[in-house]
Amino acid sequence: MTRVWWRRAIWGLAFAATAAGVGYAAREEMNSSRLQARLLSAYARDMTYTLREGPNPAARTPTQGPYNERLGYIGLPGYLKSLTDDMYAIEMQAQISPKLDSFMAAGGFPIYHEKTRAGFTLLDRSGATMFSARYPERTFASFEDVPPLVAKTLLFIENRELLNEDEPRRNPAVEWDRFAGAVLMLPVQWLKPGSRSPGGSTLATQIEKYRHSPDGQTTGVTEKLRQMLSASVRSYLDGEETGAHRRRILVDYLNSTPLTARAGFGEVNGLGDGLWAWFGTDLAIAEKVLSEEPADARALQLKALAYKQVLSLLLAQRRPSYYLIQDRQALERLANSHLRVLQQAGVIDEALRDAALGLTLKFREEPPQPQSANFVEQKATNAIRARLLSMLGVPSLYQLDRTDLTAESTLDAPTQQRVVEVLAKLNEPAFAAQMGLTGERLLDVKNSDLSKIIYSVTLYERGPDANYLRVQADNLDQPLDINEGAKLDLGSTAKLRTLSTYLEIVAELHTRYAHLPKDFLADVEEEASDNLTRWAANWLAASPSRSLGAMLDAAMERRYSASPGEAFFTGGGVHTFVNFNPRDNGSIMPLTEALRNSVNLPFIRLMRDIVQFYMAEGGDDSTDILHNPDHPARQAYLARFADKEGSDFLNRFYNSYRKRTPDEALTMLASRSRPMPHRLAVIHRFVRPQASVKEFGAFLRARLPEAKLDDGDIASLHAKYGPDKFPLNDLGYLARVHPLELWLVAYLQKHPEAKRQEVLEASAQQRQESYKWLFKKGQAAQNTRIRIGLEEEAFQRITEQWRKLGYPFETLVPSFATAIGSSADRPAALAELVGIIQNDGVRQPTVRVKKLHFAAGTPYEAIVGLGEMRGQRVMKPEVAATLRKALMDVAQNGTAKRVWGSFKDASGQVIPMGGKTGTGDHRLDRYGPGGHLIESRAVNRTATFAFYIGDRFFGTMTAFVHGPEADNYHFTSALPAQLLKSIAPALQPLIDPGVTKTADKTTDTATDRAKPRTGL
Repeated sequence: MTRVWWRRAIWGLAFAATAAGVGYAAREEMNSSRLQARLLSAYARDMTYTLREGPNPAARTPTQGPYNERLGYIGLPGYLKSLTDDMYAIEMQAQISPKLDSFMAAGGFPIYHEKTRAGFTLLDRSGATMFSARYPERTFASFEDVPPLVAKTLLFIENRELLNEDEPRRNPAVEWDRFAGAVLMLPVQWLKPGSRSPGGSTLATQIEKYRHSPDGQTTGVTEKLRQMLSASVRSYLDGEETGAHRRRILVDYLNSTPLTARAGFGEVNGLGDGLWAWFGTDLAIAEKVLSEEPADARALQLKALAYKQVLSLLLAQRRPSYYLIQDRQALERLANSHLRVLQQAGVIDEALRDAALGLTLKFREEPPQPQSANFVEQKATNAIRARLLSMLGVPSLYQLDRTDLTAESTLDAPTQQRVVEVLAKLNEPAFAAQMGLTGERLLDVKNSDLSKIIYSVTLYERGPDANYLRVQADNLDQPLDINEGAKLDLGSTAKLRTLSTYLEIVAELHTRYAHLPKDFLADVEEEASDNLTRWAANWLAASPSRSLGAMLDAAMERRYSASPGEAFFTGGGVHTFVNFNPRDNGSIMPLTEALRNSVNLPFIRLMRDIVQFYMAEGGDDSTDILHNPDHPARQAYLARFADKEGSDFLNRFYNSYRKRTPDEALTMLASRSRPMPHRLAVIHRFVRPQASVKEFGAFLRARLPEAKLDDGDIASLHAKYGPDKFPLNDLGYLARVHPLELWLVAYLQKHPEAKRQEVLEASAQQRQESYKWLFKKGQAAQNTRIRIGLEEEAFQRITEQWRKLGYPFETLVPSFATAIGSSADRPAALAELVGIIQNDGVRQPTVRVKKLHFAAGTPYEAIVGLGEMRGQRVMKPEVAATLRKALMDVAQNGTAKRVWGSFKDASGQVIPMGGKTGTGDHRLDRYGPGGHLIESRAVNRTATFAFYIGDRFFGTMTAFVHGPEADNYHFTSALPAQLLKSIAPALQPLIDPGVTKTADKTTDTATDRAKPRTGL
């Protein structure tokens, strides 16, 4: 018995000793973290990533976490796809090590040195910074910059053991006593949901939570363990000793703790931005005040105020939206209670406690205003940022500016700055005069306000594979980009587009007929129904040389009348046009001269020839359609006209009635007809067919009080004008309102919430019915409508040709007036057309951003550059050469001759130039009976010069005045031409090929790579 007892005692002592040893070892590990340090540092050592050439198909990016969302890491796969689907290619991309890959695949957060502060940076072509955004904006630069009082307060509240120096290997992710307390309270929380328990989170795990957990929240035990494990591994990324990392944790927490969002400011992260957004306190001032001993009572008050604000934000982090927005009094109470506890613990002294308790938190009433942006200086960078939104699929500049991205643009910042400086001073009369901008057809400094004139400049450089934006500037101090964002009447610059279309038609006719013998050409000329085909056949038959170049030169010498005496049926009506210079009125001139001097009427007649050519090119012979009353296509054209014009009327009527109640709509319709019994009867019976005789009578008597209608009259009218008694067209005639207006009001009675598209779809049959009169009209009346349809089809063909050359809008105004600017344009689109002409008819991609560097220094890093660039031939080279020659003639001898000689090379030789001028006087004219002009009101005035300089550069200059004040200005396209001449010294260092090459170190140096070409 004794032996058994002894044996058990020995085993018991051995177990107790073993347990004690394990407990001691565990306690030692909890205090020192030596084993963790050894294991986790070895584990973290292999968690690496390297930047390698080419794309990484196995790249891993995060899918959750506010931090990853804000910096764009979650969206990175989509950004890369958008870019590579366009003109870009991935040059380099990060590849993570197998250890890091498996850790992330298992659910761990990525282990690397994360950025607390990041954002978007835009560089110019040489790498100089043009724009930079960093969030948070206000941060502590280092641990030494954090006032000790702030550090002590934070540690006391959140993580008291973080900076203990007793064990250099301590794991900062876990405070074991707090963690054990939190674990012990779990059963209580399960039994009593909602009961509070002591938090087990350290600053390290909190950072992991609000950066990487879903929505920045801990959703359960598993998520908490993931935070702790990730924070633990991250702590040993630099080795076993964690002292430096623990100090970095404190700084990172202060710089990045989320403090909800404020309307007008956005997301608030970090103590610095929190002080500014919620209290209007600058971080630098708070740093200084909190780091010094107060010298007097006022200094103590300042320190107490800053301290209470800091303390309140550190406490508000627990429930930021609640404390900072919903219940600020609760935050006041919480801060005051902590002031007492902090004094008792020795963190603050009694004087600071009492001073802070005597202060009440005063929140900033209005959100801080962003720094006022100078839109003139930032116009180019804003244009690039806006372009990046569409390139990346990012919804807003707010999100773009928070993305961890550096973009290298093609802008030349020094030239951009010089141009901006000139534009900014053009509203000064003395400076405008110095620049040569005053005088006839220029500026009148005595009678007009120069500050109302908006100038814009766009300059591109042609490379072998792409066009690079070098300058984009205007002096409009608003976000609108005049170059790319406005729809402007650019006047006679449309003649260049018209001439391009004309010469392409001539080139097409050359392809068709140049190989035919003379007798065949005679048949072509006889059978042709349009002037251009007849001329082409005649010229080819008579010319000894049938080369395309010779034919195009001859086409430029075709003569057109400049007489304004002819009326033109176009655009659905009869129109007349005038020339800018009345001295041209009696002339018959070649197109070369008409372009040189920008004469209107020859181009109106040229557009008529182009339209006739496309009408003859249609599927059916337009002449046969118009002259053969039995042609099957006639009915189709008439039906199409009825549908289109009916839709136009319905849209107009819908705008008038869509916001009215059924009763208001009926009243409004009745008021549009003369108050007569039968007309009002038609309206009421059709609009409300189910109404009783009594309701019908009340409606008539209310509007015809003097008609003395008895019950018999009412019953008779009710029976006679029932909605089924007459077709819709006749009902409209009887009521003297448009039948579609009558139908629309009736439809809206039953469907008052109907949308526009629903109304159009429901009215298809009624639109045809309301135009039955057209199908019964004589051939002449029908031909008028058919001509409108044929002309619209022709303009659809012209639109396709213009859009191929960069025209920015979906449709043209189907009128000969399009030849002189009625369809509007954009300066940047005109510049692209000139670039096509300069590049022998090849439309090259336009590049504004040449490289994008995402997430530098992270496992998600990717560098994207330009991929293979391919131009598209959109114009025959012979046509481009003919147009270049014509544009040079304009610059040498025509409306832009003042610019000739503005640029010279290093040897002093003039650099050849060419261009097209245009003046747009956009007005709203109102006509009365008989076509008499009642009112003419200015909308805007524009003057534009689209140009090329030498072999490589092209662009536009524009002057613009918006609104009725445009009546006070009489400048013409001479103004932008003179402006180009005046800013030539600002552009010369970029233009002049003899100047020392710029610092552009990337592959877009178009100066070195552009294909030389002679013949300019």
